[in-house]
Amino acid sequence: MTDAIVAHKLAKRYGGTIAVDDVSFSVAEGETVCLLGPNGAGKSTTVRILATLTRPDGGNAWVAGSSVSTDARAIRARIGYVAQHAGTDVHLTGRENLRIQAAAHGLRRTAAARRTTELLELVGLAAAADRLVGTYSGGMARRLEIAMGIVHEPEVIFLDEPTTGLDPEARTSLWTELSEIVRTRRISMLLTTHYLDEADQLADRVVIINRGTVIIDGTPTALKAQLPGGGSVIIELTRVPPKDVVSRVVRRAGCHDLDLQGSNLRVRTDHGHHSLPVLLNGLREAGFDAASAAVAQPTLDDVYLHHTGQSLATTGPST
Repeated sequence: MTDAIVAHKLAKRYGGTIAVDDVSFSVAEGETVCLLGPNGAGKSTTVRILATLTRPDGGNAWVAGSSVSTDARAIRARIGYVAQHAGTDVHLTGRENLRIQAAAHGLRRTAAARRTTELLELVGLAAAADRLVGTYSGGMARRLEIAMGIVHEPEVIFLDEPTTGLDPEARTSLWTELSEIVRTRRISMLLTTHYLDEADQLADRVVIINRGTVIIDGTPTALKAQLPGGGSVIIELTRVPPKDVVSRVVRRAGCHDLDLQGSNLRVRTDHGHHSLPVLLNGLREAGFDAASAAVAQPTLDDVYLHHTGQSLATTGPST
């Protein structure tokens, strides 16, 4: 198996801001890799470099065997790119949007019509093909954009935050479509997200980026298995406690990686269910009662918390 994407020591600055700093990873042919991290971590900039939309200030990358620094035109003919923001014309139908995209890639009229019909079926839009895109739901519009991104049968597709703004049902439906596309077309896919469940669902491998730098790379299962201990303890307290009080209780219970958000407490534990009563007793003695408590198996958020000291689920947007 060869690599569809190789990034080597990529760097990018915007004025005095470092957007990408020494980023290296690869994507094998037919593999789905997810760049995971909070907004502003450098994910989108990395994808834009790989898609030849932004030139790197340092390092190099190869996509479908060509260098982003010297062979941008060759790369663009062999990739699909779906940006965060809509690239459809809402005043045209779904079928018309696809045919225009096909023509832009040089497909002749008969081939474009055939490919359009095939893709509308693939992404579940055949029944809505002749409706104006302005009448589509967010999930339908996103599926159309993905179809437009693969109309020319690319070897590699880049998806930048493909499900941002979609409701849970639409996100799940889109995951199914993406998995089917990768399975049937053997496309190599690189997607960015800050949704942990999305990465767990779709990715063969996860590359976690924080502040423009890769901090860990591996399969979701392997990354979670590498964590020390047996999981996390999650406690919702009846009122907000001081962090120093909670820290002392957590240390005495032998737990680590404290994440306290208001009255919600999450810690890593090496002893599973044995740590829960110790924590509850310690908190009660400190004057804080629990409204609910549970022990959870390791998640990608635990991985992120372990390596960065903060929870990806609660970092929120950054610039």
